[in-house]
Amino acid sequence: MLRVIGGTARGVPLKSPDPKNTRPTMDRTKESLFNILMPYISDARVLDLFSGSGSLGIESLSRGAKEAVFVDNSKHCRNIIIENLKKTKLEDHSTVIVLDVFKAIKLLSKRNAKFDIIFMDPPYNMNFVAKTIQNIVEFDIIAEEGIIACEHHVNEQPPDSVGCLRKVRTKDYGETIYSFYVRQS
Repeated sequence: MLRVIGGTARGVPLKSPDPKNTRPTMDRTKESLFNILMPYISDARVLDLFSGSGSLGIESLSRGAKEAVFVDNSKHCRNIIIENLKKTKLEDHSTVIVLDVFKAIKLLSKRNAKFDIIFMDPPYNMNFVAKTIQNIVEFDIIAEEGIIACEHHVNEQPPDSVGCLRKVRTKDYGETIYSFYVRQS
Protein backbone atom coordinates (compact mmCIF):
# COMPACT_ATOMS: atom_id res chain seq x y z
CA MET A 1 0.00 0.00 0.00
CA LEU A 2 1.23 3.46 -0.92
CA ARG A 3 1.40 5.85 2.03
CA VAL A 4 3.15 8.92 3.41
CA ILE A 5 6.09 7.70 5.47
CA GLY A 6 7.21 10.83 7.33
CA GLY A 7 6.24 14.28 8.54
CA THR A 8 2.85 15.79 9.33
CA ALA A 9 0.88 13.35 7.13
CA ARG A 10 2.82 10.26 8.20
CA GLY A 11 0.83 7.05 7.78
CA VAL A 12 -1.87 8.52 5.54
CA PRO A 13 -2.66 5.99 2.79
CA LEU A 14 -2.43 7.34 -0.75
CA LYS A 15 -4.44 6.28 -3.74
CA SER A 16 -2.37 5.11 -6.71
CA PRO A 17 -3.14 5.05 -10.42
CA ASP A 18 -3.43 1.71 -12.22
CA PRO A 19 -0.21 -0.21 -11.44
CA LYS A 20 -0.06 -1.48 -15.04
CA ASN A 21 0.67 2.08 -16.18
CA THR A 22 2.66 3.47 -13.21
CA ARG A 23 5.35 2.39 -10.77
CA PRO A 24 4.67 3.78 -7.30
CA THR A 25 7.89 4.41 -5.36
CA MET A 26 8.17 1.71 -2.70
CA ASP A 27 8.46 2.68 1.00
CA ARG A 28 12.05 1.42 1.32
CA THR A 29 13.15 3.41 -1.73
CA LYS A 30 11.21 6.50 -0.66
CA GLU A 31 12.70 6.39 2.86
CA SER A 32 16.23 6.16 1.47
CA LEU A 33 15.53 8.92 -1.08
CA PHE A 34 14.22 11.30 1.59
CA ASN A 35 17.14 10.51 3.91
CA ILE A 36 19.38 11.79 1.11
CA LEU A 37 17.20 14.85 0.41
CA MET A 38 16.33 15.81 4.00
CA PRO A 39 18.84 18.71 4.21
CA TYR A 40 17.15 20.31 1.16
CA ILE A 41 13.45 19.85 2.08
CA SER A 42 12.71 22.59 4.61
CA ASP A 43 10.92 25.51 2.90
CA ALA A 44 11.78 24.12 -0.55
CA ARG A 45 9.82 24.75 -3.72
CA VAL A 46 9.32 21.27 -5.20
CA LEU A 47 8.42 20.18 -8.73
CA ASP A 48 7.13 16.62 -9.16
CA LEU A 49 7.33 15.71 -12.87
CA PHE A 50 5.54 12.61 -14.22
CA SER A 51 3.69 12.73 -10.86
CA GLY A 52 1.41 9.69 -11.03
CA SER A 53 -0.04 9.59 -7.49
CA GLY A 54 1.89 12.69 -6.37
CA SER A 55 3.57 10.61 -3.68
CA LEU A 56 7.01 12.29 -3.87
CA GLY A 57 5.70 15.86 -3.84
CA ILE A 58 3.26 15.00 -1.05
CA GLU A 59 6.05 13.39 0.98
CA SER A 60 8.08 16.59 0.52
CA LEU A 61 5.19 18.77 1.73
CA SER A 62 4.60 16.49 4.69
CA ARG A 63 8.28 16.88 5.65
CA GLY A 64 8.33 20.68 5.46
CA ALA A 65 8.55 21.82 1.83
CA LYS A 66 6.91 25.20 1.28
CA GLU A 67 5.21 24.43 -2.03
CA ALA A 68 4.82 21.61 -4.55
CA VAL A 69 3.83 21.69 -8.20
CA PHE A 70 2.66 18.38 -9.67
CA VAL A 71 2.81 17.73 -13.42
CA ASP A 72 1.24 14.77 -15.18
CA ASN A 73 -0.42 14.58 -18.57
CA SER A 74 -3.21 12.32 -17.30
CA LYS A 75 -6.50 13.76 -16.03
CA HIS A 76 -6.99 10.50 -14.13
CA CYS A 77 -3.67 11.08 -12.30
CA ARG A 78 -4.66 14.72 -11.64
CA ASN A 79 -7.82 13.52 -9.89
CA ILE A 80 -5.81 11.03 -7.80
CA ILE A 81 -3.24 13.69 -6.85
CA ILE A 82 -6.02 16.10 -5.79
CA GLU A 83 -7.69 13.35 -3.75
CA ASN A 84 -4.35 12.49 -2.08
CA LEU A 85 -3.67 16.17 -1.32
CA LYS A 86 -7.09 16.49 0.33
CA LYS A 87 -6.52 13.31 2.39
CA THR A 88 -3.20 14.67 3.64
CA LYS A 89 -4.58 18.22 4.10
CA LEU A 90 -1.74 19.62 1.95
CA GLU A 91 -3.76 21.07 -0.92
CA ASP A 92 -3.20 24.70 0.16
CA HIS A 93 0.50 24.41 -0.70
CA SER A 94 0.01 22.70 -4.05
CA THR A 95 -0.64 23.26 -7.73
CA VAL A 96 -1.57 20.42 -10.07
CA ILE A 97 -0.93 20.87 -13.79
CA VAL A 98 -2.34 18.49 -16.40
CA LEU A 99 0.01 18.94 -19.32
CA ASP A 100 2.77 17.25 -21.23
CA VAL A 101 5.93 17.60 -19.10
CA PHE A 102 7.83 19.54 -21.78
CA LYS A 103 4.99 22.01 -22.27
CA ALA A 104 4.69 22.36 -18.49
CA ILE A 105 8.40 23.14 -18.13
CA LYS A 106 8.05 25.86 -20.77
CA LEU A 107 4.94 27.25 -19.02
CA LEU A 108 6.68 27.29 -15.63
CA SER A 109 9.64 29.09 -17.20
CA LYS A 110 7.32 31.78 -18.59
CA ARG A 111 6.05 32.24 -15.02
CA ASN A 112 9.68 32.63 -13.82
CA ALA A 113 9.27 29.61 -11.54
CA LYS A 114 12.40 28.20 -9.91
CA PHE A 115 12.48 24.97 -7.94
CA ASP A 116 14.84 23.82 -5.19
CA ILE A 117 14.03 20.14 -5.72
CA ILE A 118 12.79 18.52 -8.91
CA PHE A 119 11.59 14.91 -8.91
CA MET A 120 11.54 13.09 -12.23
CA ASP A 121 9.97 9.66 -12.57
CA PRO A 122 9.41 9.26 -16.33
CA PRO A 123 8.27 6.07 -18.02
CA TYR A 124 11.20 3.67 -18.24
CA ASN A 125 13.20 3.07 -21.41
CA MET A 126 11.53 5.79 -23.47
CA ASN A 127 14.46 8.25 -23.58
CA PHE A 128 12.67 10.87 -21.44
CA VAL A 129 15.47 11.32 -18.90
CA ALA A 130 18.05 13.21 -20.98
CA LYS A 131 15.38 15.22 -22.82
CA THR A 132 13.69 16.28 -19.57
CA ILE A 133 16.98 17.31 -17.95
CA GLN A 134 17.89 19.26 -21.10
CA ASN A 135 14.54 21.09 -20.94
CA ILE A 136 15.02 21.91 -17.24
CA VAL A 137 18.36 23.52 -18.09
CA GLU A 138 17.17 25.21 -21.29
CA PHE A 139 14.12 26.78 -19.63
CA ASP A 140 16.05 27.59 -16.44
CA ILE A 141 13.55 26.35 -13.85
CA ILE A 142 16.01 25.02 -11.26
CA ALA A 143 17.13 27.33 -8.45
CA GLU A 144 20.75 28.04 -7.62
CA GLU A 145 22.12 24.95 -5.87
CA GLY A 146 18.87 23.13 -6.74
CA ILE A 147 18.81 19.35 -6.91
CA ILE A 148 17.13 16.88 -9.27
CA ALA A 149 16.26 13.37 -8.12
CA CYS A 150 15.75 11.33 -11.27
CA GLU A 151 14.37 7.80 -11.14
CA HIS A 152 15.26 5.59 -14.09
CA HIS A 153 15.72 1.97 -15.11
CA VAL A 154 19.12 0.34 -14.65
CA ASN A 155 19.42 0.03 -18.48
CA GLU A 156 19.08 3.79 -19.01
CA GLN A 157 22.26 5.84 -18.92
CA PRO A 158 21.45 9.45 -18.07
CA PRO A 159 24.11 12.04 -18.94
CA ASP A 160 26.84 12.93 -16.43
CA SER A 161 26.22 16.63 -17.01
CA VAL A 162 23.92 18.94 -18.93
CA GLY A 163 24.74 22.64 -18.94
CA CYS A 164 24.91 23.80 -15.31
CA LEU A 165 23.75 20.42 -13.95
CA ARG A 166 26.20 17.76 -12.78
CA LYS A 167 25.38 14.24 -11.69
CA VAL A 168 26.81 14.00 -8.18
CA ARG A 169 25.44 10.69 -6.95
CA THR A 170 23.59 7.55 -7.94
CA LYS A 171 21.72 5.18 -5.66
CA ASP A 172 20.84 1.66 -6.80
CA TYR A 173 17.56 -0.02 -5.77
CA GLY A 174 17.71 -3.17 -7.88
CA GLU A 175 16.24 -2.43 -11.32
CA THR A 176 15.57 1.16 -10.26
CA ILE A 177 18.30 3.77 -9.99
CA TYR A 178 18.14 7.32 -8.69
CA SER A 179 20.57 9.78 -10.24
CA PHE A 180 21.04 13.07 -8.39
CA TYR A 181 21.96 16.25 -10.22
CA VAL A 182 22.99 19.52 -8.61
CA ARG A 183 22.97 22.93 -10.23
CA GLN A 184 26.42 24.41 -10.07
CA SER A 185 27.16 28.12 -10.35
